[in-house]
Amino acid sequence: MNILYFKRWIFNSSFSQYFIGVYKANHFVLKFFRVLFSRPFHFREVIHQCYEIGIKSLSLITLTGFIVGVVFTKQSRPSLEDFGASSWLPSLMGIAIVRALGPLVTAIICAGKVGSSIGAELGSMRVTEQIDAMEVSAINPFKYLVVTRVVATSITIPILAMYCTFVGLFGSYFNVHSEESTSILIFYKNAFSTISFLDIFSSVVKSIFYGFTIGMVGCYKGYHATQGTRGVGIAANQAVVLSMFLIFIEELVIVQISNWIRHF
Repeated sequence: MNILYFKRWIFNSSFSQYFIGVYKANHFVLKFFRVLFSRPFHFREVIHQCYEIGIKSLSLITLTGFIVGVVFTKQSRPSLEDFGASSWLPSLMGIAIVRALGPLVTAIICAGKVGSSIGAELGSMRVTEQIDAMEVSAINPFKYLVVTRVVATSITIPILAMYCTFVGLFGSYFNVHSEESTSILIFYKNAFSTISFLDIFSSVVKSIFYGFTIGMVGCYKGYHATQGTRGVGIAANQAVVLSMFLIFIEELVIVQISNWIRHF
């Protein structure tokens, strides 16, 4: 009797549930790669999701990127002026925005906007049994709902990150020009003078990982939503929180790898 009780306690404990969740998440990711290149290919749905993710996020990315460029430049100027190195401000902004701020700010915004949207949408379809209806109708819901959204986020978010980078640099130029009347050509030339191919490549790679993570986490949480309409809110909230947590972990790992390659 005690052994049976112990087994039930182990199975129902949060410790065991954690490993069960890890197993389900790994199985979900492996299933994505397994069906990614299988027919049918829903190109129209991928394009539609790219529009939903990219175009509808453009105004928010533009405003946020511009403000980040202006604020970071204003905060950095006094420190450089204390050392008489204010002329290095464009180079500093280029390094900061291209290497880190552009991709990271874009990922955080998309984790909140896109991740929660995907989690809520798929969660609503799960609790209202629309996904089950698709399976009865001989449509692969995983292929149509999950694969298309993950591919769309992996494509669109790197593009948004590059766009946010240039908008952030323009915001930085706006602040520099208001203080020193520097031309835009000189600013961008100085900004990119310290940027290497490795910096651009690592930013693009980071953005791809960010997009894949946001899409995958949002789809996973929404696809496995339970508890009715309450579960939809839980899925959307968990999609945002977990996406941001994984994004910061990926940022740390990729930065360490990039620094190792840079000093190799």
